[in-house]
Amino acid sequence: MRVFHTFDAFYDNDSKVLILGSMPSVKSREQGFYYAHPKNRFWSTLSRVYNEVVGDSKEERMLFLKRHGIALFDVLKSCDISSSSDYSIKNPVPNDLSSILKTAKIRAIFTTGQKAYKLYQKYCYEETKIEAIPLPSTSPANCPKGIEEKLYTEYRKIRDYTDYIN
Repeated sequence: MRVFHTFDAFYDNDSKVLILGSMPSVKSREQGFYYAHPKNRFWSTLSRVYNEVVGDSKEERMLFLKRHGIALFDVLKSCDISSSSDYSIKNPVPNDLSSILKTAKIRAIFTTGQKAYKLYQKYCYEETKIEAIPLPSTSPANCPKGIEEKLYTEYRKIRDYTDYIN
């Protein structure tokens, strides 16, 4: 099924890092914001990294991101995909990242999962010339039990680029 990215990138002038997924999940598309599946560990991992409760609402999450200089978007603008499975992605069309990079002072780009990293390298790196730092996927489909410590350790790298702006 052909799917289109249906909501905007989240960023502002003060964003210091850009975190890119591959394509929003079915739940995220339904709710109109990033990492909306209740079993996705993205928000709980960031909560632990920053030792701060994020909250469940879109507004609370946006305030958290703004406070910490974090921008969110996805590599893909559209693709053929089965449900939310990154493994099924075909015929990808990348998002244009130039407006984020022109507006914000992005110091680092992170990708959530290997598929997002590979798509970024293939479709975006040539334009951005910014090396992406791959992070493990927080998707419930790709997160085995007991991965919380690995997620924390890897996602902790984000703070190297955001701490001093708080």
